[in-house]
Formats: sequence, C-alpha cells, structure tokens
Amino acid sequence: MPFPTGPGDMGATGESDCETLDFFFLELAMEAIDLRSFSNLWFWIVLAVLWSTVSHWVVGVPFDMVRRAARGHEQSLGDMHVLANINARRILFIADETGLITTGFSFFLLTTLLLLGFVYGVEFAQAILCLFLPLAIVGWITLRAARRVGGLEPADLGNLLARTRRWIQGIGIVSIFVTSMWGMWVNLNVNVLGY
Repeated sequence: MPFPTGPGDMGATGESDCETLDFFFLELAMEAIDLRSFSNLWFWIVLAVLWSTVSHWVVGVPFDMVRRAARGHEQSLGDMHVLANINARRILFIADETGLITTGFSFFLLTTLLLLGFVYGVEFAQAILCLFLPLAIVGWITLRAARRVGGLEPADLGNLLARTRRWIQGIGIVSIFVTSMWGMWVNLNVNVLGY
C-alpha cells in the first residue's frame, strides 16, 4: 500500500491514501478487539488476571498477609484479623440487604449467557459464561467463609482463609482447564470447517 506523497495525492477511486490508511488502522483496531473471544489474546489475559486476583484476595484479605501471619508476624496477624472481620461484615451486609435481588439477577444473567452461547451459538456469550459461572461459585464459597469469620481466633481464621483459598484455587484450575479445552475445540472447528 503506497503512502501519500503530498496533500493533493489522490487514489484511483478519488479518495486520498490518508483515508485508506485510516481505514486500515480502523480495520487493525477492530481485529485487535474481535468478539471471537477464544481466538483473542485479550480473553486469555483477562482469564489469567481474573483467577490470579480472585485467588489472591480471600474474603478481602490479601493472601501474602495470611502467610506472614502464619509465620508469626504479629502486625500481619492483627491486620489479617481486623481486615477479615471488616470485609466479612461488609459481605454479609450486602448479602442480607440485596441477596435475593443479586441471586435472581445472577441466575438470570447466567441463564441468558447459557442460552445465547450454547443454543444460539454466540461465542462471546460462551466466553463470558466461562468467566462468570465459576465466579458465581467462588462468590458462594466466599459468602460461606464470611459467615464463619466472626468470633474466630486469629489462628483459626488463618486456617479458614487458607482452606477457602485452596477451594478457590481448585475451582480456578478446573475453570481454566475447561475454558482452555472448550476454546481449543471452538478454534479448531472454526479453522477446519471455515465458519
């Protein structure tokens, strides 16, 4: 593609090469944010960052603080206890005030994504479902852990947070594996069958 040599340089169709270059840039940008999610690098980056973040913050407590507390660091032990109680009360308040609405909306959203993705074959809905369905399970596990935080001694609280993190990591491993297998299946079918 030749670049414009001057302000009066016009292509054969009457449009300037600058406009053609702008169109090429727009096409390149649209390719970068393509809604075919499983073949898009951004989807996989989001998946990795999502599970890294979710497994690091357990009931709102960063897990490096839990590790330092387990090693006997007094300041981290106190901070973990205070932070876990604050976040547990916050989670329980939100669950008690908006639990029914949140649950109803979550099931509506997941059902809509399930129908769009697997009945109507919308790849973007399949990808979003692969992200949100495991997060709904993690939300339920976090809520259960938050209900048990109140009144625990710091050592027992550290054990609860470690167990909760192991459950979240297990769900993350299964989710990443299933998402990867499904994404490869979708990409192989698109490339081989050409649709």
